[in-house]
Amino acid sequence: MKTLLNSTSELHPLTATMSLHLEIDRYKLIPFSCSSLRASPCRSLPSKPLILSRATSNFGQMGLFLDGSKAKGTFWFRRKGIVSPHQRFIIAVAQSQPDRLDDDNAEQEVDKGQTTSMSMDTASESQQKSSQLKKRIVFGLGIGLSVGAVVLAGGWLFTVAFAAAIFVGSREYFELVRSRGMTSGMTPPPRYVSRTCSVICALMPILTLYFGHIDVSVTLAAFVVAMALLLQRGNPRFSQLSSTMFGLFYCGYLPCFWVKLRCGLAAPALNTTIGASWPILLGGPTHWTIGLVATLISISSIIAADTYAFLGGKAFGRTPLISVSPKKTWEGTIAGLGGCIATSVVLSKILCWPKSMLSAIAFGFLNFIGSVFGDLTESMIKRDAGVKDSGSLIPGHGGILDRVDSYLFTGALAYSFVKIFLPLYGV
Repeated sequence: MKTLLNSTSELHPLTATMSLHLEIDRYKLIPFSCSSLRASPCRSLPSKPLILSRATSNFGQMGLFLDGSKAKGTFWFRRKGIVSPHQRFIIAVAQSQPDRLDDDNAEQEVDKGQTTSMSMDTASESQQKSSQLKKRIVFGLGIGLSVGAVVLAGGWLFTVAFAAAIFVGSREYFELVRSRGMTSGMTPPPRYVSRTCSVICALMPILTLYFGHIDVSVTLAAFVVAMALLLQRGNPRFSQLSSTMFGLFYCGYLPCFWVKLRCGLAAPALNTTIGASWPILLGGPTHWTIGLVATLISISSIIAADTYAFLGGKAFGRTPLISVSPKKTWEGTIAGLGGCIATSVVLSKILCWPKSMLSAIAFGFLNFIGSVFGDLTESMIKRDAGVKDSGSLIPGHGGILDRVDSYLFTGALAYSFVKIFLPLYGV
């Protein structure tokens, strides 16, 4: 009968939980637990194997094999005249494999737990993305229907709703200007100036509808804001003036072209089939003007450009477009351009405006250029501000600027194209 003892331990202090194997015959082992073994904290296991043995008077010899490099120990016992110590040590090492198997099983359990945790995190993340996508679709459809109704109504309803959106967007812009990322290299304008500019930006569309032009009001607003900044206490900074003036241009002046496009081009679209059958209670055939048709085509083309760019980028996107917006790719941009032009051409056939195929293609191309440039401009502002979204007003979409950034420059380009270039082609 022999006894084998294996242990795995730390070095300072040496604490080990030991497994004692009792061998009744040559091939059968009976394992059972033993109490903890503590060694002196002042001693460490030797780096080389060490064999400690002691002869007993009646039974034979017993000893302890210490392997410092592997932090393992083996207790062995030899009866007189049976087996040599070295042979007994070899058998003990060979029979210590169950401990190694236990270690492997423990590692497998840990790996299995990590895999399960990762799968649960992945499932939670996928559920969160799915919920966010549903919220984005629901609110997107609600916004689309609301905007469509306001555009069809036109007049003061369109202008007032547009002014409210401009006020919120201008507040978001000046909050971005005052953010930590933006102010690290500049001095933001005072709060009373930024709030005054937000009110001025909201009044610009109303003044445009009332007077029919925007030049005088913009000049007056810029003069008032510049004087307020120059006469403030302390040292005025050019960064304050530049960021404020760009805010007036970006959030106030550019959106006014949508009012000029929708309400200023009042010539009736005589060839439009939908307009000919439009109910009298809703304005009759005269309600369908060139401005309304151009606005519907332009907005629909921008929506198509964003949708096709997103889908094309997800499916085929490989080449980054620009460092300002790392998620945008050339493949997605090309897909967005194709979708924008196709939408413009299809709607021109349905609404019978413009008559020329070339004019419809050029109009779609111009809308796409304006939408991309506006999107990249807002991405640059958010990147300098160090934020992902301009706000959190719309669940799943961010702020107002995140939704209208593609429309800010497009209104001016679309109005200029319809007002200046289309009459040259006799459309």
